[in-house]
Amino acid sequence: MHHGFYLVCRELTFLSAIDLPPQKRITIDFIRHGEPEGGDILRGRVNPVLTAQGWSQMRNAAALDGSHKASALTPPWTHIISSPLLRCREFADRTAGSVKLSASIEDQWQEIDYGDWDGMLISDWRKVAAEQFKAFQTDLAALAPPNGEDYLSFKERIQSAFEGLAELPDKSHVLVVTHGGVLRVVLPTVLGMPLNKSFPLFIPFACYSRVSVDVVEGKTYSALMFHNGAEYAAGNYKLVKD
Repeated sequence: MHHGFYLVCRELTFLSAIDLPPQKRITIDFIRHGEPEGGDILRGRVNPVLTAQGWSQMRNAAALDGSHKASALTPPWTHIISSPLLRCREFADRTAGSVKLSASIEDQWQEIDYGDWDGMLISDWRKVAAEQFKAFQTDLAALAPPNGEDYLSFKERIQSAFEGLAELPDKSHVLVVTHGGVLRVVLPTVLGMPLNKSFPLFIPFACYSRVSVDVVEGKTYSALMFHNGAEYAAGNYKLVKD
C-alpha cells in the first residue's frame, strides 16, 4: 500500500498519493492574463486592457486559433471563471463565446488591491515596498499596502475561492482566468509551500497551469499536473517565442 503525504490547509487536505477512488474529480486550468497596456507598472486594481501581444499570448496558451476560435487542441472546458478586471474578463468572455459557454465573472479571483502602490512604476515600487517585503519573508502579515488589501485578507479570499471549486460537479473542467498574485497563492497552497517562499515559481504572462482536485470521503485532495505548460496542454512540446 502506498502511504500518502497529507498537508492540511484550512478545510482542504492535500496529498501526493492516495489509494481510495475519488467520488468526483475536477480539472482546473489556471491562466494568467497576457501582457496588458501600460508598460512596467504594478497592476492590482488598475484596469488596463490587453495589448495585441497579450491577446496572442493567451490564444496560444489556450490553443485558440488566430480568430479566437476553438481548435482540436482546445481543452474541453465545462466552466469558465474570470476575474472582473478587463485584462482577464475580455479574454474570458470571448473564449466562452468560442466554446459556447457563458463566463462567470467572480470578484474573488481578482488581483490584490495594492492601494496607494497601484499603478506605480515597478522600479519605484520596489524601493517603496522594500521594507515590507523584507519583513514578509518571515511574517505574512507584514505585507499590507497602504489603503489597500493586506496580504492575509488576500490569501483568505483566494483560498476560499479555490476551495469553492471543489463544489462543482464531477468531471468538471474549469478555466480560471486570473492574475499572477492569485497564482502565487493557489499553486504554493497545492504544493504545500510557504506562501512567502513562492518567488522561485516562474509565472509569466499567459502562464498556464493545471490542477486536479479529487473529493474522497468528504475530503479534498489536489495535485499540480503541470505548470506554465501551455504547449504541453495542447500536445505541442516545442518552446514558443512570441
